[in-house]
Amino acid sequence: MMIRKSVSMLFSFFLVLTVLFMGCGGPNSQLTNANSKIVSSAQKSTANSPAAGVDKNPQSSQPSPSQIKDTRPLIVAFGDSLTAGYGTKAGESYPDYLERELNARGYHYRVLNEGVSGNTSKDGVLRALKVASLHPAIVIVAFGGNDGLRGIPIADTEMNLASIITTFHDVHAQVVLGGITLPPNYGSDYTRRFGAIFADVAAATKAALVPFLLAGVADAPDAATLFQADRIHPIAAAQPRLLDNVWPALRKLLPR
Repeated sequence: MMIRKSVSMLFSFFLVLTVLFMGCGGPNSQLTNANSKIVSSAQKSTANSPAAGVDKNPQSSQPSPSQIKDTRPLIVAFGDSLTAGYGTKAGESYPDYLERELNARGYHYRVLNEGVSGNTSKDGVLRALKVASLHPAIVIVAFGGNDGLRGIPIADTEMNLASIITTFHDVHAQVVLGGITLPPNYGSDYTRRFGAIFADVAAATKAALVPFLLAGVADAPDAATLFQADRIHPIAAAQPRLLDNVWPALRKLLPR
């Protein structure tokens, strides 16, 4: 009898535990609730986030200024250290002043400085094809100073200048040829013959001519103050004078 009573009480105890356990949902119910909360939170996060692959800033899909192709016709300043602006800071060479002048006058051109210090006319021949591949509208050719200083035969310089101009004419570019002279200590006969080749080449190739690229600098009363210490390269303040020399010949090639 006592055994039956004990079994009955034990059964009742387990029954109460089972009811209480089921009322609390049990471990599976708690895990399910937890998972439901996680899924619900993730769904809210996804709903508030931009769709995959969609840029939430529509303006960022626009090309940057550097990606926009510049379609303005091209003017190339092609020469040696006088073109490169040797010894001056960026933005102080005469081609830099040229681009600003064109903009101020309403001409829509871009200017590329292809001056390389130390180049001779032979170097110009070797580089001309690459520059011509850019299909420039106008090229300002200014070589010869280093030829003269190195005593390169005048006939070679003349032939090289003509070759450079012909290369650009072949791609339908107009050409301005910048002339140069040598110091008198190279001998009057050599300097005279050297100075004459620029007009001769310009006439033979029908290129526009700048008689003397350094006019107003090398022959100025204050010339000593307009050159760097090497007495060959103009200072930054003299660069606009080079542009003054180039501009009359260049302007005739620009559309009115």
